[in-house]
Amino acid sequence: MRSLPKLVSAPLALLVAVAAGCGGSPSDRAGDDPPSPSTQGRPAAVKQVTNVYAATKRGMLTPVTRRIPFRIYVPNSESNTVNVIDPKRKRVIRTFAVASLPQHVVPSPDLRTLYVNSNQGNSLLRIDAKTARPTGRPIPVEDPYNLYFTIDGKTAIVMAERLMRIDFRDAKTMRLEKSVPVPCQGINHLDFSADGRTFVASCEFAGALIKVDVQRRKLVRRLSLPRVGMPQDVKLSPDGKRYYVADMRSNGVWVVDADRLRIKRFIPTGEGAHGLYPSRDARYLYVSNRGEGTISVLDFATGREEEKWRIPGGGSPDMGGVSPDGRELWLSGRYSGEVYAFDTRTGKLAARIKVGNGPHGMAVWPQPGRVSLGHTGNTR
Repeated sequence: MRSLPKLVSAPLALLVAVAAGCGGSPSDRAGDDPPSPSTQGRPAAVKQVTNVYAATKRGMLTPVTRRIPFRIYVPNSESNTVNVIDPKRKRVIRTFAVASLPQHVVPSPDLRTLYVNSNQGNSLLRIDAKTARPTGRPIPVEDPYNLYFTIDGKTAIVMAERLMRIDFRDAKTMRLEKSVPVPCQGINHLDFSADGRTFVASCEFAGALIKVDVQRRKLVRRLSLPRVGMPQDVKLSPDGKRYYVADMRSNGVWVVDADRLRIKRFIPTGEGAHGLYPSRDARYLYVSNRGEGTISVLDFATGREEEKWRIPGGGSPDMGGVSPDGRELWLSGRYSGEVYAFDTRTGKLAARIKVGNGPHGMAVWPQPGRVSLGHTGNTR
C-alpha cells in the first residue's frame, strides 16, 4: 500500500488527549507502537487535537480495561443467545440464552459492563466484562434496538426503532428521562460530533439522516438522501468535519458535512455497505459490504478506496470492531451463522467461527479509549 499523508493537528475543543502522532510503517494497518510502560493506558500529554480518535490508539487501555480479558460477544438474533469467543484460541467458549431478538452488545460508560439489547424482549441484560458472564436480572427498557452513551457518560440514548423515537435515560439506572418522537423510520445508528453536543443518526427505512441537539434533546435538522437508500452505520471523520454514512441500498458511503448536514459526495464501496470501523491509528476506515462478502479499506482522510478484501467462498460481513492491538478486524456474518476475523496487515481471512443464527451487532471488548459511546465498542 502507498504511504499516506498523516493527519494535521490543529486546535479543536475536544475531550481527547494525545500521545505521539500517527507513526509506523505505511504498510502496517495495525496501528502505532504501544506507548512506554510509564504512559501505557493513558495519554502522555494533554493538548487539543483534530483527531477525535487520538485516545483510541494501540496500547491506550485504561486502568479498568487493562484488567479485562479480550473477548468477542456475539448476539444471535434468531437463536436468542449470545456466544462468547476467545479471540486467541479462535473458538466459542460460552453460550447463554437472552430475551427475544438480541440486536447489539454494548459496552457501558463504566467500561466494566456490557448490555445485551433485546428489542422484542424489551430489556437490557448486563454482562460482567471480567467474567464474560451475564449478571443480575434483565432491565426493562422498551424497544432497545441500539444503545449509545453521551460523552460525559451520564445519559443513555436508546434507539427505539419500532417506536420511531429516541429515549434519553439515566445511564446508571436506565430510568426514562425524555422520549423524543422523530420522523425517522428505522432509526438505528448514530455518531457524535467532535464536541459531543450533537449527533447524527440514520433512518434506515426513510432514506434520511437526522441531527439532534444532545443538551436540549431536540431534533434540529433532517436530511433526505439524494436517492432512495438504506443508511446504516455512521462514523465521524478524524478531523470532526465529516460524517461517513454507509448505505446498504446505494452500495457505498455518503460523505456528509458534519456542521451543515449536507451531502458532499458518494463513495461506491460494494453491495450492501453496512458497518464502519476506524483502524487503530485512524488512517483507514473499514467498510463491511454485507451483500458481496467484502471489506473496503478507505483512506479515512480522503475517502479513497485503498484495498478490497474478500471472504473466500463468500459471506455476509456485518458488525463488530477492531482488536485492541489493531491487528485484526472482527465481524459477524449476519446471514451465514459465523464470525470472521481478518488480518489487517494482509487483508486475509484469519478465522471463520461458527456461531448461532443471525449474528448481528457483536462487541469486540475491551477497546482503547477513555469513554464508551456505546454501540459495539465505539470509544474516544
